[in-house]
Amino acid sequence: MGLVLPPIEAYQVQHLPIVKAYADKIGLVEVINEVVPTEMAVDPGTIVLGMILDTLSGRSPLYRLEEFFAHQDTALLVGKAVAPEAFQDDTVGRVLDRLYATGTMKVFTACAVRADRVCGFDKRYVHFDTTSIMVYGDYLLPEEAKESERPFRITYGYSKDKRPDLKQFVFSTLCVDRAVPLWGKPHDGNASDKTVNNTLLSDIATFLAQHGVTPGAYIYVADAALVTEENLTALGDTLFITRLPATYNECGRLIAEAVAHNTWTELGVLTHTQPTPHRPGTAYKAYEGEVTLYGTPYRAVVIHSSAQDKRRQKRLEREIQASQSTLQTTARAAEQQTYFCHTAYHLLEVTVEERPQYGRGRPSATKPRAVKAMRYGLQTTISAQTERMARLYEEAGCFVLLTNVPTAGDLAHSAGEVLTVYKEQHGTEQNYGFLKDPVIVNSLFLKKPERIEALGLVLLLALLIWRLMERAMRRHVETTGTLLTGWDKKATERPTSFMMVTKFAGVIVLKHGHNRQLARPLSGVQQQYLIALDVPIAYFTDGQSR
Repeated sequence: MGLVLPPIEAYQVQHLPIVKAYADKIGLVEVINEVVPTEMAVDPGTIVLGMILDTLSGRSPLYRLEEFFAHQDTALLVGKAVAPEAFQDDTVGRVLDRLYATGTMKVFTACAVRADRVCGFDKRYVHFDTTSIMVYGDYLLPEEAKESERPFRITYGYSKDKRPDLKQFVFSTLCVDRAVPLWGKPHDGNASDKTVNNTLLSDIATFLAQHGVTPGAYIYVADAALVTEENLTALGDTLFITRLPATYNECGRLIAEAVAHNTWTELGVLTHTQPTPHRPGTAYKAYEGEVTLYGTPYRAVVIHSSAQDKRRQKRLEREIQASQSTLQTTARAAEQQTYFCHTAYHLLEVTVEERPQYGRGRPSATKPRAVKAMRYGLQTTISAQTERMARLYEEAGCFVLLTNVPTAGDLAHSAGEVLTVYKEQHGTEQNYGFLKDPVIVNSLFLKKPERIEALGLVLLLALLIWRLMERAMRRHVETTGTLLTGWDKKATERPTSFMMVTKFAGVIVLKHGHNRQLARPLSGVQQQYLIALDVPIAYFTDGQSR
């Protein structure tokens, strides 16, 4: 009888061993198993890690998790040889129920605290934001639901995705250092950003204390929904930076004051990447002022952007066109007299013009022509109020940042630093693109809000790992000065996790018995990324560092 050799198996692992490496860095599986004890055949930490790998693979929705692992080397990716059947729908559903029963925030906080302990996050700036997440299916409205208590209500509300026809829930996050999430929670689909802010502010000090952050040692950053009398009262002595809504009269007053005084402080171009002809850098300038809201004075920083607020600029252009149209109508209707009027943007001068009517015949070279009759017409001149329009265009490019951050002492920030901190709010907003990207998440399909909340925990953990990878790459670039290869083989100072994912597309591992090897050696670019990520190449063959 001849010797039977074990078959050679091939697995397209792509970037997933890197995800496993970062889950190991923060002890994800161990932490979850400590917090969520069960007697299941497969521990909940492994199931959650499998869901995270599936989520970050972008290849299959969660209800096909078993099918996903049918084509994966589970021993390599989850650290143990687990049959694909272990990830069937019923098992995943039971794990989601256990996560909810334990408390999703309790589980996530335990993982985030461990990640903070390992990575050492910069927690001086705490960014808060919300988004709406659409769901498909026949979810009962709150008044129709039989269950008296639910974690949150899936219902109609203000859709930030412009889909008011679909029910939704609201998801909020709290992020630190490079948009790394420390907290996240679902809310009712019709919850107001203002109300969600107020609820969080009552608990934020206690929550941050779990991460070793004492009161007065951080700055709370949020969008304009923060500015209400209740929220400003709830903030108390907490330092904050937000945007003053244009609906407040103080906003328009201060912008007009800044433009009129014209004593700007030039801040220059604030960007992490070099400007290009197609994407020129935006230059900023600032004006320091003060506003009083609900009886309390606050520091206000007027920011002018060279890119300007496109929406406001277009509205101003429409108003100018309407102004000219109005004056043209006025000119046609004007009476036969000298007339003068104006709008906010144009001046209209109307004078009566004599229009003599002459008799027939060729004019004489020596005698003036005889006037047969005198008629009168209007002569109109429309001129733009150029100074006023220039001032309005400059005002359209301004917005106001509201803050109580001091200009001297501990945590002092200049106007430019206030703007830089607020601009980082964009990173928090980008997280929502991740959480709602159909390639990553797919449409939510779970029928119970409890399981949707547990699924939200899985997505938040996936986002945590996604941001940790991105944070590591950017810190490597900053500390070593070594750029990474980005799009179109161009060097970049701002590598992203998605950029990294594209570099590892097509990585295949061959398995022969208990031995594994790469189908082809990693390229120089791939090895460059592994160095930046601090992930040993052994993770692609052993599932761990040697």
